Amino acid sequence: MSGIAGLRVKIFADVADIEDFKRLSELDLIDGFTTNPTLMRKAGVTDYLGFIEELLPLTGGRSVSFEVIGDDFDEMERQALALSGFGDNVFVKIPVTDTRGNSSCHLISDLSARGVKLNVTAMMSVEQVERVLPHLAPGVPAIVSIFAGRIADTGIDPVPIMKRASELLSESPYAELLWASPRELLNVFQADEAGCDIITILPEIIAKFHRIGQDLGELSLETVKMFYDDAVSSGLTIPGKAREDDERLHRELPA
Repeated sequence: MSGIAGLRVKIFADVADIEDFKRLSELDLIDGFTTNPTLMRKAGVTDYLGFIEELLPLTGGRSVSFEVIGDDFDEMERQALALSGFGDNVFVKIPVTDTRGNSSCHLISDLSARGVKLNVTAMMSVEQVERVLPHLAPGVPAIVSIFAGRIADTGIDPVPIMKRASELLSESPYAELLWASPRELLNVFQADEAGCDIITILPEIIAKFHRIGQDLGELSLETVKMFYDDAVSSGLTIPGKAREDDERLHRELPA
């Protein structure tokens, strides 16, 4: 883990499965936690408040972000105030727009002014960052989450976007930049180089941390063995007269 220890970027676990949460909460390298309704659905969560009450004691006071689930700004505000009341380490995730594309900036401004710690989520562009930052109250901690992995899914390199966002946030010392939706372990190092404060990572990527710094020759041999072992365990065969064909080919080749 020495490669991770040398990075400035903080590692947040993106998780909803309670067993994953328990396991990851015991790792010193995990600086905080995030979750979202999609992960919660996959984990079978049906009682949101019960889920929060079960997770909070496991955080050890580390930052944790919970998302509002309304699509009306008045309802989002009510939910945000309820979620923020769970503890000082709770950040409330507010989507940058509603489902109709209407900006959430007025809600962000109101909640931040009231001291609610926000995680503005589902952001994809520098322009969105420029619109949101003026609405974050000075002195109130906030997180700006740009979904770099989803940007990459469109064929666009997210690194320049993250670097520019980092420059913009340097003028807002209480706001932190989060690289969201990473697709591979390399993204951790890209996020660090781009100046991100946080990267949020799924358990399956965290499980690859042991590979950091692994010798590539060793990894090559491990891969060859994996393919061979899987072929054997699957009972795969390639029927034919391979030996006879080899002998015929040998006879036909010029000396």
